[in-house]
Amino acid sequence: MFQKLFKKVFGTSHDRTMKRLQPLVVAVADRESEVQALDDTELAARTILFKERLDNGAKLDELLPDAFATVREASRRVLNMRHYDVQIIGGIVLHEGKIAEMKTGEGKTLVATSAMYLNALAGKGAHLVTVNDYLAERDADWMGQVYKFLGLSVGKILTDMSNEDRRRAYASDITYGTNNEFGFDYLRDNMKFRLEDYVQRGHFYAIVDEVDSILIDEARTPLIISGSIEQDVALYYEINKMVPFLKKDEDYMVDEKHHSVTLTDEGIERLEKHLGVDNIYDPRHIEYLHHVNKALQAHTLYKRDQNYVVDDGKVVIVDEFTGRLMPGRRWSDGLHQAVEAKEGVPVQDESRTLATITFQNYFRMYSKLSGMTGTADTEAEEFKKIYNLDVVVIPTNKTCVRLDQPDVIYRSERDKIGAIIDQIIECHRKGQPLLVGTVSVEKSEVISKVLTRKGISHSVLNAKNHGREAEIIAQAGRKGAVTIATNMAGRGTDILLGGNPEFLHRKAGGDDEGKLDQYREMCAKEKAEVIQAGGLFVLGTERHEARRIDNQLRGRAGRQGDPGESRFFLSLDDDLMRIFGAERIGGLMDKLGMEAGVPIEHKLVSNAIANAQKRVEGRNFDIRKHLLEYDDVMNAQRKAVYELRAKVLKGEGIRDLVMELLEDALIAVAGRFAPEGVMSEDWDIAGLQEGFRQLTGIELEIPRELVATSRRQEMLTHLWEHIESTYEKKEEEFQYLADRYNERFGDIPGFKPKSGSDVLHEIEQQFYLREIDQQWREHLSAMSSLRDAISLRGYAQKDPKQEYKREGYDIFVEMLALVKSNVGKQIFRVKVQREDELDRVAAARPVAAPRAQESRPEQEAPRAKGEPEAPPPAEKIKQKQETVVRDEPKVGRNDPCWCGSGKKYKLCHLKLDQRKKA
Repeated sequence: MFQKLFKKVFGTSHDRTMKRLQPLVVAVADRESEVQALDDTELAARTILFKERLDNGAKLDELLPDAFATVREASRRVLNMRHYDVQIIGGIVLHEGKIAEMKTGEGKTLVATSAMYLNALAGKGAHLVTVNDYLAERDADWMGQVYKFLGLSVGKILTDMSNEDRRRAYASDITYGTNNEFGFDYLRDNMKFRLEDYVQRGHFYAIVDEVDSILIDEARTPLIISGSIEQDVALYYEINKMVPFLKKDEDYMVDEKHHSVTLTDEGIERLEKHLGVDNIYDPRHIEYLHHVNKALQAHTLYKRDQNYVVDDGKVVIVDEFTGRLMPGRRWSDGLHQAVEAKEGVPVQDESRTLATITFQNYFRMYSKLSGMTGTADTEAEEFKKIYNLDVVVIPTNKTCVRLDQPDVIYRSERDKIGAIIDQIIECHRKGQPLLVGTVSVEKSEVISKVLTRKGISHSVLNAKNHGREAEIIAQAGRKGAVTIATNMAGRGTDILLGGNPEFLHRKAGGDDEGKLDQYREMCAKEKAEVIQAGGLFVLGTERHEARRIDNQLRGRAGRQGDPGESRFFLSLDDDLMRIFGAERIGGLMDKLGMEAGVPIEHKLVSNAIANAQKRVEGRNFDIRKHLLEYDDVMNAQRKAVYELRAKVLKGEGIRDLVMELLEDALIAVAGRFAPEGVMSEDWDIAGLQEGFRQLTGIELEIPRELVATSRRQEMLTHLWEHIESTYEKKEEEFQYLADRYNERFGDIPGFKPKSGSDVLHEIEQQFYLREIDQQWREHLSAMSSLRDAISLRGYAQKDPKQEYKREGYDIFVEMLALVKSNVGKQIFRVKVQREDELDRVAAARPVAAPRAQESRPEQEAPRAKGEPEAPPPAEKIKQKQETVVRDEPKVGRNDPCWCGSGKKYKLCHLKLDQRKKA
């Protein structure tokens, strides 16, 4: 009662927001006559004036009315599209860093221009993030006309672009691209060896189009850059052959609700007998168990033409929300290989993670983030909790008159399909266009086959036919058109009643302007007939797990005041009904006296379906939240590593970094063999001397008086003085390379001479970067293994997340210590071979002069097309046969590794050293 009274007195939150924004809308309108009086040159010159005002201390908010009025007028002149007042409201919401929920057909693409323009004036780059390359390119070219008219540069990030093209695109005032490309570019940048190869320049402002799809749906899986690991793939085929011999509900249990498969005791016994092992949980055989679990998942939970398609001998994932193919994406942890074995296509090697980030943590890097979509309000809680984004529902320009019919539900899939076909025939007969939404390729093809038998012409849009997506959807509003599409296919392309004349003209060649007028006249005539027939009919063939996906499908009809109709046809065999609501809904239908072939249309059933969807939405939110809680631990570590890497890459103060590194390495060695607070008689002086030798290569005997009197600090000072003097000699040693470099390139205009310190610091920089990358990759693998195992801590009454956080921190500290130790060892072992020394070596052993032996890590990070390799620091000098080599002792396979890791040489650096020799 209090809430009703509060709303009556103060209005709803939405009412208060609209009331607050109204004066800004009026202010924009008040400036319209002023900007209309300007010629094109004067209008474009306002951009320069706005930037000057910002330079003089003005805030973006102060510029908003003038900037929005300028964009509105520029759009009217360039595109013949004037922003409605509700579109101005949407732009203000986007500028404020919130989510604008705007119904389909309200012109979100145009709405973004005002906010993008205003924020781009700051000169820090404004990004518009879309769901696919088609929309990124289309919108950049289309809306880019407005920005360019006003003097701003526009770039677009597309798949397979070169590194140089990407850098130019990000340097633009406004950049369009997909969420995947933005995220992968960030990861790739932090794997590069030269600052000039970086493409991104920061994360200032972003608008995420279809924000629910990107920040909610796709946020369940992280972005991963990986490299392949050589392995024997025969085991995948071998295990795959065993699966048919295992019986469901006897040897294994399938839990579709939690998307998991579990072996029973009987199944384990059957496996052990078939494999000839006593205990499959024995560490020697645990790999079998992993492969069996993945094979079972592949056969029971992942369905062809629903979760994936087989295209040109490859398993390609189908996006479960959009129905689009996702080439290049692969399931992790051996699942993709198990599906490949199931389908009998070549099994590709498993991959090793080189870099990873979740969409949540990537987009939270932006100083200001906003988004727009037709459906966000149902996920408002998640947007607020995860991204601190408020959702504002923007009123429509014209009242929506679409008729949303109640759901009808049938006992069986067969009955439902029959009713769907009857509805399609009825709409088709009276000329009403119809969009049929399906949840999978398989189900769209079932309906297509029936329609073909009935002789009804139709178009099918699914993952197998996605190339013509925009073309098919653009004509879905023509008289009598029947279009079968996955639920969100064509999102981003308006369905115009009567058809889209521009698309028809483009398909015909697009040269004859007179032909375009004919198409416009034809489409206008058809539009009148379609309106008379009731507008677009949207037919959902089953409910999706999330209510907003259903709302998106419904929203395809009724744009800009057009008539339309929608209805969902359901059955108890639908996945949502079967997995999440079958018992309750089936019981309701029995009480209501349902008969075969007769649908039930009742509020109780609709409420039960809505409740099932809410439960699934809550579960999916928990999955995303769970993923984020674990990734937040990794994110803090990722930031620390990337900041250290960037600091090293800049090269400023590299000597201080190295000296700090050596100091930490020395303290670590002393902590192992002469811990603080321990009496000197308990110190392992021999171990300390050996550890110091491994670190520096220096044979040193520690003075007995420092040990006998427990003068630990003086002992460390003594050791440090030897490190400093050895390091200074190393700098002097590299003066030889610097002299040769200066002699060779000294006559080049603008040449800057190098000192021995400069050359050594370049080499140290490369050592540091490569060691960071190598250890970070090992760390990602270790953290993945920890996460897989940490859930078992719950049985010991411990919080797995806290345990992951605590142990993850310990592993991270160890990783950083190993980086410092290894870099320190490499610095002291690197030496210069002079030309006369190389000549003597060549005379005694006629082989090619050695190359720099500090090679790139095992798995090189994937580079964008055209991205240059980072040259070794002394590359040019190496051309004159001066070379850097590492003075490593010969080590036996079973001896401790020379790097000091404590592992056997064969388990540590053997393979890497062998590759270098090759």
